Amino acid sequence: MASLSHHQTFTNPLILHRTPVNLRTPTYKPFSVKSQAAPVLSQDELKKLAADKAVESVKSGMILGLGTGSTAAFVVDKLGQLLSTGQLSNIIGIPTSKRTQEQAASLNIPLSTLDSHPHIDLAIDGADEVDPNLDLVKGRGGALLREKMVEAASSSFIVVADDSKLVSGLGGSGLAMPVEVVQFCWKYNLVRLQGLFKELGCEANLRLDGSEKPYVTDNGNYIVDLYFQNPIKDGFGAGKEISALEGVVEHGLFLGMATSVIIAGKTGVEVMTK
Repeated sequence: MASLSHHQTFTNPLILHRTPVNLRTPTYKPFSVKSQAAPVLSQDELKKLAADKAVESVKSGMILGLGTGSTAAFVVDKLGQLLSTGQLSNIIGIPTSKRTQEQAASLNIPLSTLDSHPHIDLAIDGADEVDPNLDLVKGRGGALLREKMVEAASSSFIVVADDSKLVSGLGGSGLAMPVEVVQFCWKYNLVRLQGLFKELGCEANLRLDGSEKPYVTDNGNYIVDLYFQNPIKDGFGAGKEISALEGVVEHGLFLGMATSVIIAGKTGVEVMTK
């Protein structure tokens, strides 16, 4: 065995070779960690989420009730987009207002009427209030009569809304519950409507347009808006009393009509069914 030279050195892996240590107390720069909050969606973005989810239920060849209002407008936009790309075909829309008719026509959505298509496969529309029973207040956009006619003729009625529309009882938002009345002696009916709900602290006002003139519906009528200090306890009873007044055309209580409600909120999209 060859002898080892006295000049050879070995590094023992078990021996740690330390470098000189600076014994001065180290200084640290302060730092902070900022959490990244989830982006807050605007009300319009929430409405669009709900509208897109509802349109997933639309199939080619359907007869569709097209609602009115800011949320329903997102539905109509989406339908026009899907038709233009060929993802949907052969649908026919039944609009619930002149402005929805104009929007749909501008997107080349084929349109018809209840006279020609009295049976509708699916209606999609927004709502102003949604209670836990999926009963609704609708019509703050002024189209309540045509909306109710079209949606009552539909096999399914999907409501789309953001979570600000949820209430514990109808009238609970403190915002308007509309009643469409004929122009003849409208003040007479306004007083009678307010009198029906005195115990709920109801205030009745004639709806005015932007020029402070009476708002006129697509059907040539006026709207009396009812404002409640307390929610309506019996929606069906209230609707029956309102409809019994001569000169009342329709009211904004949509009771037992929705088959599902799609609510978009900060935690996502929720589908509510009975």
